Amino acid sequence: MNNRVGIITMINGPVVKGRNMASFKIREMVMAGSRKLIGEVIALDGDFGTIQVYEETEGLKCQEQIIPTGKPLSLKLGPGLIGNIFDGIERPLIEIDKVCHGFIPEGIGLISIDTRKTWSVTFQVRVEDEIEPGQVYGEVRETTLIVHRLIVPPGISGRVVWVREDGSYNIEEQLVVVKDAEGREHSLAMYQEWPVRDPRPVNERLASERPLVTGQRVLDIFFPVAKGGTAAIPGGFGTGKTMTQHQLAKWSDADIIVYIGCGERGNEMTEVLEDFPEIIDPRTNRSIMERTVLIANTSNMPVAARESSIYTGVTIAEYYRDMGYHVAVMADSTSRWAEALREISGRLEEMPAEEGYPAYLPTRLAQFYERAGYVTTLGGQEASITIIGAVSPAGGDFSEPVTENTKRYVNAFIALDRKLAYERHFPSVNWLTSYSGYIGALTEWYKENVGSDVMELRGKMLRILNQENKLQEIVQLVGEDVLPDEQRLILEISKVLRMGFLQQNAFHREDTFVPLKKQYGMLKLIEHLYRNALTAIKKGIPISRVRDRQLFNEVIKMKYNIPNEDLSGLDKLAGRIDGYYNALFEKYQ
Repeated sequence: MNNRVGIITMINGPVVKGRNMASFKIREMVMAGSRKLIGEVIALDGDFGTIQVYEETEGLKCQEQIIPTGKPLSLKLGPGLIGNIFDGIERPLIEIDKVCHGFIPEGIGLISIDTRKTWSVTFQVRVEDEIEPGQVYGEVRETTLIVHRLIVPPGISGRVVWVREDGSYNIEEQLVVVKDAEGREHSLAMYQEWPVRDPRPVNERLASERPLVTGQRVLDIFFPVAKGGTAAIPGGFGTGKTMTQHQLAKWSDADIIVYIGCGERGNEMTEVLEDFPEIIDPRTNRSIMERTVLIANTSNMPVAARESSIYTGVTIAEYYRDMGYHVAVMADSTSRWAEALREISGRLEEMPAEEGYPAYLPTRLAQFYERAGYVTTLGGQEASITIIGAVSPAGGDFSEPVTENTKRYVNAFIALDRKLAYERHFPSVNWLTSYSGYIGALTEWYKENVGSDVMELRGKMLRILNQENKLQEIVQLVGEDVLPDEQRLILEISKVLRMGFLQQNAFHREDTFVPLKKQYGMLKLIEHLYRNALTAIKKGIPISRVRDRQLFNEVIKMKYNIPNEDLSGLDKLAGRIDGYYNALFEKYQ
């Protein structure tokens, strides 16, 4: 018997145990059974081993063979990723659908990006050139928006001894041969393989000093996320986590979006697949799919593949980061991923920790979020990966293990509130419990690119909202009429802030995406209204005259009535505010 072939002795869902596995390696990819189901070695004990299978194990039998591949679970990285949709282990669902309509058959193998399609390559190296890891040796136009830079893989350097002419080739053809200092030759094709659990190397990690601009006012102004940063979006059922993720994927100013649907419902992923091709990117006027990679691992797919899906997504993101792109990763949701860890851990009979999750849950979360960062690549370019993970705490309980541990490793916490969602206030971000740790790092950028006083303005508005929260407790007990006029004004301005600024309509043409200049102008106008109204109150003018319903409603509706391309309406509205209060001052002088 071949000593490198194991024999199945036990099957428990995706967990399979075997014997004759002493020569296998941890994390080695294997093929189990007659249908060659793809799996990964996760435990070894002498001659016995345990693997997790990434496919449905129905029909698998004991005494069938476990065949090793000699390498870890790896992705094939090359042209053809952008605009495509993959499952949790990078199998192309569009291609699989052509073969087996409507479902993924077991044993289809580890197919990946199309190896037959040809791409037009323009080379940037010649014979006798010295090349290093991360250097661009050729370019391929992957989509109208994305130039796919062919980079020298980590660990390979030396002198070019052979290179093809510019032309069309498939991803497996040899393009360049490099001879290293020891005289060994390395062949470079259009793709490279990389283990999903190993972070790709960079030259240097840098401080994150630029925001990821999303067009969502509550995030860009109140709780910004830095490029290369990390954020969590926790929220109970129905609070709009997926919708918020969709908005960030659609409108954020990252060069490339990697959207990971990890254990979500099939209808939500269907919405992504139907909507994204029709969305026009406001920066480029092209379909957003021309800069998007989708990873779909729905709740009815094998649980082990769900566990690997976020590694698949972040590895693809690192590959494009190494080309010099700014990449945003949307993981929806890490709670479903943690549930996959818990299920596999239970089948392995490991000692459970809090709420049944494995003791290594914090470590795995940290390993995932730490792959974000603003870096200098091996090729010397500045690039970044921003990771935004949705969290789905059961019953909206933010004290459960996944939310609590995620909070330890992210710098922006965008808490969604069930009460706000039920009031139809979207995005339902709770401004009292959310926070961003990037304010200090981003202040200079905002001053230079948005407005010199934008952060002071943000602080002032947050203080007003916090005051309103305290006043609401009094109002609920004894009513609003007992409050002095200055405090009643706080309630009115807070209403304008909530409805006119924090609330945003994802289905309205002008409101779904708002440029930073308009966001700043809107907040400045609300502050202008507050300042004039407060002056009137201090002059003894009654709140009933200070609070002009028509004027306040116009300020609330400016998000719809003032086009993003023409902000002159903000100046006109400021003029109307001045006119109204100047007339009021004269009347009560």
